[in-house]
Amino acid sequence: MGFGRKRKVVPFKSAGELDAMEAAGAVVGRALVAVKEHAKPGVSTLELDEVAESVIRDAGAVPSFLGYHGFTGSICSSVNEVVVHGIPSSAVVLGEGDLVSIDCGAILDGWHGDSAWTFGIGEVIEADARLSEATRLSMEAGIAAMVPGNRLTDVSWAIEQGTHAAEKAHGRSYGIVDGYGGHGIGREMHMEPFLANEGAPGKGPELVVGSTLAIEPMLTLGTYETDVLGDGWTVVTTDGSRSAHWEHTVAVTEDGPRILTLRP
Repeated sequence: MGFGRKRKVVPFKSAGELDAMEAAGAVVGRALVAVKEHAKPGVSTLELDEVAESVIRDAGAVPSFLGYHGFTGSICSSVNEVVVHGIPSSAVVLGEGDLVSIDCGAILDGWHGDSAWTFGIGEVIEADARLSEATRLSMEAGIAAMVPGNRLTDVSWAIEQGTHAAEKAHGRSYGIVDGYGGHGIGREMHMEPFLANEGAPGKGPELVVGSTLAIEPMLTLGTYETDVLGDGWTVVTTDGSRSAHWEHTVAVTEDGPRILTLRP
């Protein structure tokens, strides 16, 4: 028998399975839009969590974050210097000018959708608005690299190049948060492979038609370094600088990248 090495690929789904993932992703998109509409000065992140959970459950889906390794929310609500994994709380009340990142996941018929976006409460300063824009553009650069034949780190490199392009356009530098990134997704929320948000291209498993990844850059106005607070979840910038987080679940198709977490 032969000992030929099978080429490694990023796990892929059939066309029907991608449709099922898109249905889950659409629930996430609706939940995020509902949360943003509800987010005003004086509103707590716990209230936002309740909005998201009701949208998800009304759709016949289940919040994937709730109970995940003991997490108590249906969203991660990360305000200002919180990068990711902020726990919804009645004690965290939104104020004018806050920069809020909302990450949300849902399971529908066993398939996962995972998406995040960052927005300001009321009027935000230009630096914060640009930080969010830079993060979104980095995500979009990564999404554009989701084509057959690319390797995993081609996506990482594309995300990083998107960040550098935004830095050039904005005339400033951004911190690329170290140690966090995207991931495979399907019948579980977090699957192999891990997707870094920076690095050299041309390495790792190959993208094939049907490969799915959650693409999620996180940028800061300062450091790339983070600490985890005593609650074991909340990730904050070590210098207190503000941060932004954007994420979509994306599939590789013959016709280019397909975003599975579209927002209404």
